[in-house]
Amino acid sequence: MRGIPLPPAAPGRLRDFLARQELGALAAVLAVAAGLFGFAKLAAEVTEGDTLAFDRHILLTLRNPADLSDPVGPRWLEEAARDVTALGSHVILTYVTLAVVGFLLLSGRRASALFTALAIGGGMLVSSVLKIGFARPRPDLVPHAVEVYTASFPSGHAMLSAVAYLTLGALLMRVAPLGRTKFYVLAVAILTTLMVGISRVYLGVHWPTDVLAGWCGGAGWALLCWIVLNALQRRGAVEPKGTPEEPAG
Repeated sequence: MRGIPLPPAAPGRLRDFLARQELGALAAVLAVAAGLFGFAKLAAEVTEGDTLAFDRHILLTLRNPADLSDPVGPRWLEEAARDVTALGSHVILTYVTLAVVGFLLLSGRRASALFTALAIGGGMLVSSVLKIGFARPRPDLVPHAVEVYTASFPSGHAMLSAVAYLTLGALLMRVAPLGRTKFYVLAVAILTTLMVGISRVYLGVHWPTDVLAGWCGGAGWALLCWIVLNALQRRGAVEPKGTPEEPAG
């Protein structure tokens, strides 16, 4: 019995689809490389002391010249910055990650839950190792508006917010409808990451280059995890988009 012939346009559509997949993978790899290069470049400049003038200028610009303990802007802005900066703390990110992992487990997405925990937990470990390795002192140019206990480079809040929110955003985009919903999820993840990093500089607890390096490293890690996630999905090691596993009865 002859098979059902494909429509004439089917081979062309298949080639177009594969081409888009290859271009998407190439763009993701290039983005990872750009993030890692940006981090390495900033790390080299910071180690040599070439960024000090830039860092000092930005920090002083964000402070009242008459009182360096007073960030520019109204009082409510400083309080809002403290609230925003908490979104990048270990406590909040661990809580959010565990909540998402729990949801995935209850939904029967065991592989996705494990991947999420490893991706974000691994990012936290990498951030801690980098801080210990570089051991850059915190800014002493202006008083800190919040308490800090670890080294300065890279910014853990900036890096971990990029790791967590971009990774979780990628998971949501896998099940979101096509079009503007995916864009909305990605935009919220990026905006949250940017606000957390900016708040660290505004509160005087990080040099600007600490935050830039954190963004580069965190985005690179999140994109690398996204590439791995898609590779695992194609091999069937992670649940397909929108298709949860049936929980064991």
